[in-house]
Amino acid sequence: MHPEFIDIGANLTHQSFAADLPGIMASAQQAGVRRMVVTGADLEGSKQALELTRQYPSRLFSTAGVHPHHAQDFDSSQRDLFEALLSESSVVAVGECGLDYFRNFSPQQAQRNAFESQLQLAAKVRKPVFLHQRDAHGEFLAILKEHRAQLVGGVAHCFTGTVAELEDYLALGLYIGVTGWVCDERRGQALREAVPLIPNERLLIETDAPYLLPRDLKPAPKMRRNEPRFLPHIAMKVAELRGSDLDEVAAQSTRNAVSFFGLETSRDS
Repeated sequence: MHPEFIDIGANLTHQSFAADLPGIMASAQQAGVRRMVVTGADLEGSKQALELTRQYPSRLFSTAGVHPHHAQDFDSSQRDLFEALLSESSVVAVGECGLDYFRNFSPQQAQRNAFESQLQLAAKVRKPVFLHQRDAHGEFLAILKEHRAQLVGGVAHCFTGTVAELEDYLALGLYIGVTGWVCDERRGQALREAVPLIPNERLLIETDAPYLLPRDLKPAPKMRRNEPRFLPHIAMKVAELRGSDLDEVAAQSTRNAVSFFGLETSRDS
């Protein structure tokens, strides 16, 4: 009997899953990954993510928001459409939202505007925020601090930062989402140092599928595509770094995900 896992960030609307999503869902189930949160990164993707939750009720939930890459497309009319999406019980968080100064696919001012608007929306609809930050820690933190008192909660999705950044996020009461980045001995050293310091009650795990395939998977899948079924592999590395065991990480991260996203009350399951 597998322990139960919840993948808090899977991009199941990605075109690489279009041809075989039922198989993806079945293999996740077999691996113990029984529930997943499908990430919305723009308006169309958020609508598609909601549609998937209707196809797989009680197994899939979703977020609705605008990734900083798409921030320049966000305006007041879109905000109203997102608010309507967020009224759905299976849409459990606002985002993916935040700042990305590494790519700068949208101008930085547009990113800041979209981020603040989504934080205000999250406060209004009383749902947590699903947060993205890359190469923008200082401004990201300053904006979050300004809005934190009005927010019900937030998760630093795909956290890859330093111990100092972790401490900043924990001080704001954020949950921390750990991906397969922790399995990469080349890039993941800072995260490996931070993972043991995440309090039990703030730990969440995610694949960010189809991205961030764990580098140490043996054998590596031929498609080079990350999938929710690999979440237990990530959890095993997290357990190892924390001096814990897999069952403990599974149970704690599942409890945290249920609490953070309100999964027990958002659906009849």
